[in-house]
Amino acid sequence: MPPRAYVIALIGAAAACAMHARVAETASVTIDEVVAPGANYDKAEFRLWLSDPREHVDAVLVLMPGSNGDGRSMVEEPVWQELAARHRLGLLGCRLTDYPHAQPFIEHYVNASQGSGQALLEALASLAGRSGHPELAEAPLLLWGFSAGGELNYELVAWKPERVVAFVVNKGGIYYSALVPEAARKVPGILFVGGKDLEYRTSTIRGLFAVNRRAGALWALAEEPDAAHVPGRSENIARIFFEDVLPLRLPAQQPNPEGPLTLRPIAEAAGFVGDFQTKSYRSSANGDTPDHPTAWLPTERVARAWRALLTNGPLD
Repeated sequence: MPPRAYVIALIGAAAACAMHARVAETASVTIDEVVAPGANYDKAEFRLWLSDPREHVDAVLVLMPGSNGDGRSMVEEPVWQELAARHRLGLLGCRLTDYPHAQPFIEHYVNASQGSGQALLEALASLAGRSGHPELAEAPLLLWGFSAGGELNYELVAWKPERVVAFVVNKGGIYYSALVPEAARKVPGILFVGGKDLEYRTSTIRGLFAVNRRAGALWALAEEPDAAHVPGRSENIARIFFEDVLPLRLPAQQPNPEGPLTLRPIAEAAGFVGDFQTKSYRSSANGDTPDHPTAWLPTERVARAWRALLTNGPLD
């Protein structure tokens, strides 16, 4: 090989090695964690996914499966990974199960205050040390779940509202809390129901929404007319919802970087009101409050998505 060509080849090889090193350095990481059985759960197993281990984690998106399911593989879904990478989120896939009992449709582990919620927090504290990300121990949470996963989300908000940025209830049926504390009512949430789901599920969620919304909950009820007991379009709308709420709730600068993060409140008047009867929305600051239940929506983009769900229309 001529000397000049040899030098060019060496430079090219060095550049390729450097690029490979950078890719390897920023490769995502996955860590599994197990917590010992507790008072109201048998298994508690978790999987953390970080897009770039060098970046600070601003919040953790917790992914909860249906009844006694294993949601750890949910952290591998590209749509959640893409959202996490854009917003510096950790993904936490969960597996929580009951001890065997006579009525398995009543999941004891969803009652977060009785032990399962603490298991989740203990897992995050352990993962904080193992991953080299101490911020995970006190990281704020986004909660997405289906069926029993949505039930657990609801109970986590009732138990530790100060830790939750926003949450999703998704077609569950058994809940342990009705009117939640005022702090929990200030956590933005969307409660999804399916028009073709079992009536006892939809009636339960409608009741939870009605009693808390009347007391000022910053929540929306969202019905997908043709959905049965399936996630349906809730994942797509949840991603829009989380993406819009994050900058509203996370402080621009943490006063005490070593201490727990204090989430910013959202004023009800800053959002939008969705009218179920007219399938329309308006600014919360305009107009009188209707004499029937309404949805609260944090941004106009979320309000458009909510209306699209109700009308079977396309999302933006």
